[in-house]
Amino acid sequence: MNNPELLNDVRALLAENRTSRLQELSQSLHPATLADYLNNLTPEEAAAVVALLSPATQADVLMLLEGEAHRPAALQALAVAELVPMLSRMHHDDRVDVLQALDEKRADAALRQLARAEREDMLRLGAYAEGTVGAITTTEYVRLWPTMSTTAAIDQMREQAFDMETIYYGYVTDADRQLLGTVSLKELIMSRPEARVKDVMRTDVASVRAADEELEAARVLSKYDLMAVPVRNGEGKMLGLVTFDDVLDVLEAEASETMYRKAGIGHLGASDGRDVIYSKKLTQGPLWYPVRQRLPFLLVTLVGGLLAAGVITFFEDTLATVLTAAIFIPLIMDMGGNVGTQSTTIFARGVALGHIDGANFKRRLFREVGGGVIMGLVLGLLGGAVAYFWQAASAGPPELALAVGGALAVVIPLATLLGFALPWVLVQMGAAHAGAADPFITTIKDSVSLLLYFTLIGLLLGL
Repeated sequence: MNNPELLNDVRALLAENRTSRLQELSQSLHPATLADYLNNLTPEEAAAVVALLSPATQADVLMLLEGEAHRPAALQALAVAELVPMLSRMHHDDRVDVLQALDEKRADAALRQLARAEREDMLRLGAYAEGTVGAITTTEYVRLWPTMSTTAAIDQMREQAFDMETIYYGYVTDADRQLLGTVSLKELIMSRPEARVKDVMRTDVASVRAADEELEAARVLSKYDLMAVPVRNGEGKMLGLVTFDDVLDVLEAEASETMYRKAGIGHLGASDGRDVIYSKKLTQGPLWYPVRQRLPFLLVTLVGGLLAAGVITFFEDTLATVLTAAIFIPLIMDMGGNVGTQSTTIFARGVALGHIDGANFKRRLFREVGGGVIMGLVLGLLGGAVAYFWQAASAGPPELALAVGGALAVVIPLATLLGFALPWVLVQMGAAHAGAADPFITTIKDSVSLLLYFTLIGLLLGL
């Protein structure tokens, strides 16, 4: 929000009930700019402004409202007769989102007033589960036939341009909507006027299935550098498109959720797609919200810390005998923690990009642990040498250096194993791996590393 004074003007106009001036001001702003201001109003204030907008602007602004209560409040302020013109100006996938946010009675009433084709289309898209490609699919696309001339294809794209979400590509299908190929607007313009679409179309078409996870659409768009990817239904027929802007929204939500989970802010179990972690709620919402999101992770970490303290207590006599051993406890615990975090990050990124799956997981795991063994040997030698020249050669027994180096040599491969394998186990269980794995990795790694360290000291020194 670039102009706080304008926000105050909007509030003043609302308070004074100067609807004409408020409507004029709202219509003069870009929908994204207007939505930014509305997000900083109360839900009731935002709903009052949305009710004054034209149906086309309502369609744009409504999907940009971020507050948890802003969109429901705006929808509730609109009568069914006002909802229908707005829905008619929305992209098909956005219509589905709006209908799902309405109560059943108002949704049915709005559906009955839509054209039959639009109604059937919305019901079909609405049947796909949240988080799947079908849920973010738009059925608006330029459909071409292989026998058309390129001139006729350009004319058809021009005629349909107003209603389409994107016209950069035409999709060539047969009478049964089986996808035969794609052709870009650039290729049509550059072709000979008498050429047929089948002569210039690309038949090697990248596509996704409606039942695929929505991240699969992001992978395909990125891999093939597309602006939109065609979506097929279970029978292989073309259902519609997923456009890059919808995928950007998916990636932003996924990245935010992963970031919060990695930081220990979120859910230890699987997310159901509805309780998304919102930055605005974390910083401006009720105080209980960030507390509730963070406490489960901190409780698991607290238990892990108590277990590690229990290990130290068990070896209290060893520590009393070799007091210098305590100096290297943070080193061993921190090295394992950093390596484990690196491994979980590599795993999370690999899964998100499709580089790690059930077919290649074992190979990727062996590779990661192999790297951990090499890093453990290198860091174990370095850590042991430092321990020897710093403490063991002057103040403590030389065997202490072997204990430090040996502990590092084992803890680091163990941390890579845990950092890679434990998130995979959580994925197989259907739990959220991004953050849920970290507290458990920390607990296991800290306890095992301390147990190993003190055991080595006891064996090497005969304690």
